Amino acid sequence: MSISTAESRVMEALWRRSPLTAEEIVAEVAGPYGWSEATVKSLINRLLTKGAIAAEKAGRRYLYRPCVDRLAYLSHESRGLLDRLFGGRIAPLVSHFSQTDQLSAEDIAELKRLIAELDDDR
Repeated sequence: MSISTAESRVMEALWRRSPLTAEEIVAEVAGPYGWSEATVKSLINRLLTKGAIAAEKAGRRYLYRPCVDRLAYLSHESRGLLDRLFGGRIAPLVSHFSQTDQLSAEDIAELKRLIAELDDDR
């Protein structure tokens, strides 16, 4: 299932806290992105059509919840990025960020810590 960048903003709201009404989703995502209520409701409808979210009637409103697990989505998206841009390999991705000065000292320390953990596990 393909979720657009705009749709992912709605998904993030639902992954943080669900279920939410359409009004609650609008309140959470419209302002930061300069979207109208109609835009957010269109995104909700697209996600419903894709099966990424589900709606349950609660009185006169609907409550929306994600049907896609966030970790599964992240795995799928990150694998797609690696495959498309870096031949499925992580090292060229890190190298790219290193060569373009996009790794902070904090990022480098975190990468070293992660690599040490991987070495310890093996």
